[in-house]
Amino acid sequence: MSIVVTKIDRSAQPLAADFAGFGAATVHEAQGRKGLLDSALRPIYRPVSIAGTAVTCELAPGDNWMLHVAVEQCQEGDVLVVTPTSLCHDGYFGDLLATSLQARGVRGLVINAGVRDIATLTDMEFPVWSAAVCAQGTVKETIANVNTTVVCAGQKIVPGDLVVADDDGVVVVRKEEATTVLEKAKQRVANEEEKRKQFEAGELGLDIYNMRERLAEKGLRYVDSEPDD
Repeated sequence: MSIVVTKIDRSAQPLAADFAGFGAATVHEAQGRKGLLDSALRPIYRPVSIAGTAVTCELAPGDNWMLHVAVEQCQEGDVLVVTPTSLCHDGYFGDLLATSLQARGVRGLVINAGVRDIATLTDMEFPVWSAAVCAQGTVKETIANVNTTVVCAGQKIVPGDLVVADDDGVVVVRKEEATTVLEKAKQRVANEEEKRKQFEAGELGLDIYNMRERLAEKGLRYVDSEPDD
């Protein structure tokens, strides 16, 4: 049996704008280096930065039927997260589906598969992170699930979780952890601003991060010239 869940928890959505401002790398670090999707997912154009609540969609290999089903479940501020039930890099998504998503206020697409029409998608400024670019078309024959928990590019994603994506990659934040992670991200950025002032003043990371003693403990030695063999 395949299902479409029509009601999901979007309670974390008001935090999305702040998360988008911090970006994927900062958020990943702030939540203990977890939630990062596989690096194979790349933005089709740069620069780009979004955050929004996940609507999830499963697809059969070479079949994009459920994408059309998922569009109906999307609302303003969502990010559509799509994964095939087995590996397939066909071009599941193009400019017409993007037009439909834009009309609903969707902030972008994350898909562990292929997309096409990327020149038009770029002109439209519709953000897409995909595992491949492929002109191969798809069929509409097999059903799957929409708005159920999925594993996409190595990460478990629950509908309503926050998805943060930019030039550096894609990270998922559990909706129940979003407030805590946001505070940690703010603290991290403030700390980095202080460090930046020190670097601008000419200080070295070796001293700012107190690295010298640890390097010596690891056996690093400074010498005037390379020893003879």
